[in-house]
Amino acid sequence: MKITVYDGSQTIGGSKIHIQEGENGLFLDFGMNFAKYAQYYEEFISERPSRGIHDLWKLGLIPKLNIYRKDLIPQDLTGEVSQYPKIPVNAVLISHAHLDHVGNITLLDENIPIVGSPTTMIILKALRDTSRGSHMGMELPYYTPKKPSDSNPYVLEAKREIKHYINRNIILTDELSESGLNFLSWLANVELAKSKGRTKSIQLGKVQHLKERELGFEVHAYPVDHSIYGALAYVVEGNTAIAYTGDFRLHGKNRGESRKFVKAARSASVLITEGTRAGREDDENVSEEEVYKNAKAIVEEAKGLVVADFSARNFERLESFKKIAEETGRELVVTTKDAYFLHALGLVDGKDYISGLRVYRNSKAKPEKWEEWIFLNYPGIGITPEEVGRDRENYILCFSFYDMPHLLDVMPEGGVYIYSSSEAFTEEQTFSFLRLWNWLQYFGFEVRGFSVDDDGKPIFEGSLHASGHISKEELERVIDKIDPDYVIPVHTENPEWFKGQWDKKVITLKDGESWEV
Repeated sequence: MKITVYDGSQTIGGSKIHIQEGENGLFLDFGMNFAKYAQYYEEFISERPSRGIHDLWKLGLIPKLNIYRKDLIPQDLTGEVSQYPKIPVNAVLISHAHLDHVGNITLLDENIPIVGSPTTMIILKALRDTSRGSHMGMELPYYTPKKPSDSNPYVLEAKREIKHYINRNIILTDELSESGLNFLSWLANVELAKSKGRTKSIQLGKVQHLKERELGFEVHAYPVDHSIYGALAYVVEGNTAIAYTGDFRLHGKNRGESRKFVKAARSASVLITEGTRAGREDDENVSEEEVYKNAKAIVEEAKGLVVADFSARNFERLESFKKIAEETGRELVVTTKDAYFLHALGLVDGKDYISGLRVYRNSKAKPEKWEEWIFLNYPGIGITPEEVGRDRENYILCFSFYDMPHLLDVMPEGGVYIYSSSEAFTEEQTFSFLRLWNWLQYFGFEVRGFSVDDDGKPIFEGSLHASGHISKEELERVIDKIDPDYVIPVHTENPEWFKGQWDKKVITLKDGESWEV
């Protein structure tokens, strides 16, 4: 078996791992490498969608391979792309729905199916539905095909004459309910505009179960604990067996699932593992239960409005704050995007995630169709800024830095802001925290979870956030328990730590390097 790490070998994110035996090949994730993107791009400068893969190809932000959608290769790049290898890709095994693991999949040849949990596919569909703009990384599982412009063949534009979005073929690792399957081809704008007949729908591709599809390898998927629901690890068997952790941890609600994977991975001779926290010293390992208890204690003492800030799509944290709201006599107010995702999640497991919540009606001149649908489908759930402002002590509002302008409609005049997310790791993130701090000082919030020192540097309080990744100490115990013949670290900035622990067992590959076992 040949293993090639095309990306993510020495950065956190951007995982693109290819395994091959003969004419069969699989990718383990195919994500965006935000660290590499940040060398060229920032919030107001990004790749040009009208040039397809051109910019990413020229900047070396995607592998130089002949495996991409033909409609994304502009005419002036066609000859160059064709000179590069066309490696076999029977499918992409998706670990979870974070863009650093899935964000470049949309660029791949449209005939390559994606494999993932039902929850991951539903989350990706909801993310695509609710994403505005032209960010190509969001175009999963459906996308708009492009064509050369009539005025300039080097420029690509959407095929406006088509009646359907194109949906990739999907291979599910578990059963999905009929309502969940329907959601994969459902669009709110179609629902609200049936009488007009002018709205594109989704042309659903094949939806199969992993047991029904031959992928050239025996693929076993295992749910694991992570900061987003639906995360999977895999054991792939060919001439040899490899285990791939994706992103995982042992301190969340689903830690028991991670332990089951660890037990199953003992059959693998090669372990490809994340090492996000391998290079961090004095790394506090706070559990989700501790975050809940610490946040609840703050809310119990809070006067006025409480704002909870946590990572997007961290539904376990959202459920914790919902529980805190119920236990402290408050109502949890979420954004329309949160509500849409929670509705979608309910289609997977039949749970009512929205019951007991309120949804914030922000001051938009023209709401999106999916936002209109939420308020129509859940009458009485909406709450206006004026209502929140009148009874501030009755609510916990789920807002982040990007929602700060909407607080000008509430004017909370004090209250508590609970920061329950990750620390800043880049210069730009540090600047964002300084801007956030200015907003919070303007509104007079008592800030918990971080502060800013005299030099303008954000200082973080670890007790209000549980990492989505396994701690260094736990990872060491996990690898020892699996006891593979070889360890390949990825999704880490410190591969040397692995070498120091397991010496000759460790295979460190740079981006683009291969190793055969």
